[in-house]
Amino acid sequence: MNFAAQCPEVKTLKPVKLMPWQKFILAQLMGWRSTNGDKRFARAIVSVARHQGKTYLMAIITVYSYLIESIGQSTQQYLVTSKNFKQTSQILSYIKTMLRLLLDREPWQTLGKEDGINFKSLATQSDMVVMAQHNNKLMAITWDSGQYDGFHFKTAIGDEFADPAISDVDKIQKITSGQIDVDNKQFIQISTAYPDSTVPFHRDEKRIIEQMEKDYDRKGDSYLCLVWSIDNVNETEKPETWVKANPLLDMPEKHDKMLQDLKTEKDADDLAGNLFAFQNKSLNIWLQASIDSFFSLESVEKAVIPKFDMTGREVYIGFDYSQFSDNTAFGFVFPYLENDEPKFFLYQHSFIPWNHSGNIVNKERQDGIDYRHQADLGYCTITSHKDGIINTDEVYAWLVDFVNKYKLKVRYFGYDEAGSYQVMNIKDSLNANFPKWNIENIKQWPSVLSKPTKYLQDAFTTHTVSRLDDNVMEKALLNATVGNSPYGITVEKQRATLKIDIVDALVDAFKQAMYHFDQYSEYNSEFARFSRMSPQEQIKQGIANGAIDPEVLRDIQENI
Repeated sequence: MNFAAQCPEVKTLKPVKLMPWQKFILAQLMGWRSTNGDKRFARAIVSVARHQGKTYLMAIITVYSYLIESIGQSTQQYLVTSKNFKQTSQILSYIKTMLRLLLDREPWQTLGKEDGINFKSLATQSDMVVMAQHNNKLMAITWDSGQYDGFHFKTAIGDEFADPAISDVDKIQKITSGQIDVDNKQFIQISTAYPDSTVPFHRDEKRIIEQMEKDYDRKGDSYLCLVWSIDNVNETEKPETWVKANPLLDMPEKHDKMLQDLKTEKDADDLAGNLFAFQNKSLNIWLQASIDSFFSLESVEKAVIPKFDMTGREVYIGFDYSQFSDNTAFGFVFPYLENDEPKFFLYQHSFIPWNHSGNIVNKERQDGIDYRHQADLGYCTITSHKDGIINTDEVYAWLVDFVNKYKLKVRYFGYDEAGSYQVMNIKDSLNANFPKWNIENIKQWPSVLSKPTKYLQDAFTTHTVSRLDDNVMEKALLNATVGNSPYGITVEKQRATLKIDIVDALVDAFKQAMYHFDQYSEYNSEFARFSRMSPQEQIKQGIANGAIDPEVLRDIQENI
């Protein structure tokens, strides 16, 4: 705290008296220690609305670690990073300016000379500050370059890490894995909420908050999450609550002007139909991508359950085959009862082509999904074709293995032919090997799909669907936007790189699945239900309703 009180703010060139919330952040990050003396929180997320001085605080921590925590140590490495060169250079420039102003006076001037810091280098465009006497290095590395291999950072600061471009989990793991066996290490991610709620930053927020609420379970104790935001979207119309996301409003000399600026910004975004942008950046809450989103973020997140046993269940399958750079997706709809209430469990598996992108790395960047990590989790398959296109044999083999593995009772298989001969090959193979499947080529017309499309949307709204914490599915659900036709709503997307293939597949599956619990539907007629039973189930049903005499059946079985 004493050191922070001497650090100049680069605009005023003078130290700023820290507010309680800022002191709280520093106390949590720097004050709490493990039994070995290291910082308790090796990783941290700090999220607050924009224009609240996040960069100032992170600069204080970086300069303190670089100047003070390095005393008596050599070959230490420190990192500041952001999405691109412009943003990374901006935070490094802030830190270098603070460092230069600090080293202009004692006792820091003497310390800087003893460390061999080149004062002139602080005024250049260099991406590194070096202590010549100890070879300690403060480096700026952009996320785009991804060159984190081989470094062992004592302190690493990631600025604007909720940006959708920062979605490669492997890069984050390179930073943290390099910190293994480093004393007093810390990796701090700072950001405001972004429109894309599927980014790793937000997923980590959710996971850590859930973990913190389980006080009986001490897993994740080394990961700190500090979030300043309004509590719900209704507070958008209550300026007196905005201080929750904008703690600088508690500063008397800033309050009136900042509140007026926020009101002006809110009114402007509201008139432009972009109120969600104000809620995102100035109230720091995560929302669906736009007002046209097909599903709300809340309904998508509330649908997550920890596990579901698919073995031996009835299932409806939808299939959407890849066109150009699109993914190929199976959508599975499992009807089940929860407390005697009808529900549907949704599952998916996607096949990822990369030909159009050049390689899987570019494909991941374009789509904002770490497909290699999701493949490890079992939610997708990166095509094995040498040219990066969908391998039809691989798709068919996966489906057969999946159905057989879980002994699924396939009640319906709906697909979009879209003029693709590959789909015809899969359909012909299914007809030959699974003659009892009800297989339908679904015309992708609004008049045909408007009812299952609306049914799927309503199922999320009424919380009658469940799913696993599958990032590939979540991304597709949140990418989907609402379109309109004379026949009802349709599913659309705002640009080509936003994948919604899974949603299309689920809509195909719901063309029949939506009738599963309808007692008056043709599907649930007494004859239809009886015909779907196995021979053993049919015998049991016949005995139960008196159509089969159990003694006669016993005589027949004995004679056989």
